[in-house]
Amino acid sequence: MAIPLSYNVRNLRLRKSLTIMTALGIALTVATAVFIMALLAGLGRAFATTGDPLNVLMLRKGSDSELAAGGVSRDAFQVLKELPGIARNSKGDPLVSGEDILVVVLPRKGGTGETNVTTRFMSPMGLEMRPQIHITQGRWFTPGQREVVVSSSINKRFEHANLGDTVHIGKGEWPIVGIFDGSGTAHDSEIWGDVNQLVTDFERTVYSSVLVRATDPASAQALKNRANDDQRLELNGLLEPDYYASQTKSGGPIKVVGWIVAFIMAVGSCFAAANTMYAAVAYRGREIATLRVIGFSRPSILTSFMLESLLLSLLGATLGIILMLPFNGMTTGTQNQVTFSEVVFSLQMTPVVVMSAVIFALIMGVVGGFAPAWHASRRDILSALRD
Repeated sequence: MAIPLSYNVRNLRLRKSLTIMTALGIALTVATAVFIMALLAGLGRAFATTGDPLNVLMLRKGSDSELAAGGVSRDAFQVLKELPGIARNSKGDPLVSGEDILVVVLPRKGGTGETNVTTRFMSPMGLEMRPQIHITQGRWFTPGQREVVVSSSINKRFEHANLGDTVHIGKGEWPIVGIFDGSGTAHDSEIWGDVNQLVTDFERTVYSSVLVRATDPASAQALKNRANDDQRLELNGLLEPDYYASQTKSGGPIKVVGWIVAFIMAVGSCFAAANTMYAAVAYRGREIATLRVIGFSRPSILTSFMLESLLLSLLGATLGIILMLPFNGMTTGTQNQVTFSEVVFSLQMTPVVVMSAVIFALIMGVVGGFAPAWHASRRDILSALRD
């Protein structure tokens, strides 16, 4: 015969102060875990939503980053435009974009220092190949002019990143003529300008990368293989989603440090839960003995006290998740270990994050509650009645 769940709820309510203090300890641990998972989920989303499975990124042979030394030659660029499987726009032009990447240093707002920001230079074809990105203020840069547009995130986080301000790049100042919405992609961390003007300023003879659009997934894979196998091109072809997925390793330090902190806090929360449950066992000795006398078995008492510990953990998980709700969608940044520039992303409390937090709390409840529950179920009836 099982002990009613209402019995456990009543006991938690009777010991309000101890219940609240233990639940708050669990809540802080859960909030820490949620924060870490939300950071990683936001970083993953920023990169995962950037790549188009029909896009193939062409880099110099042996490179895994657009900022690597060397690049894609102009001759290889012309060959790529003529390969079979390349998609074309409404005008019949091949969807191939030669692009250059630079890193500029911008001061943060509030005087909190400076950081590297990725600056991408492309032709109007590059804009056409990213239809999810759109202007929110001003206009796109004019081809052949020394002009740039910045993401809305850059505009909010950095000084001198407003319409009409200028950014010093190469030989001169580049006026900001527009602000674009990066749609939550990695492009939220970028400044865009005209590649031909950059070539003139820096006398570049190669592109950092070339982005090509395939007609279908099979053609995308074929273009990737063709680039890797053709010795004349000397290129490394990567499906765009695979390229951006590889850059999520910038979240590695966050994950390691965060989970160490969460583990240490979880150990403390387990001890707090165990202390609460041991106090409940000591306080309710005669009550437990009475339950045994009226017919409840030791497994029933063990199950009942475990349920009480799990209820305490669920209360803590709920409080921890509520504490983190105001931070959901908060924008932050970290250094990309591939490009050494800042990646801007927002915290994402996804259903997976919330469910993982609940499971994490329940594990703490099981670890912290099992020993007291076992002790309660094994108590001698006569000794407990004399206490």
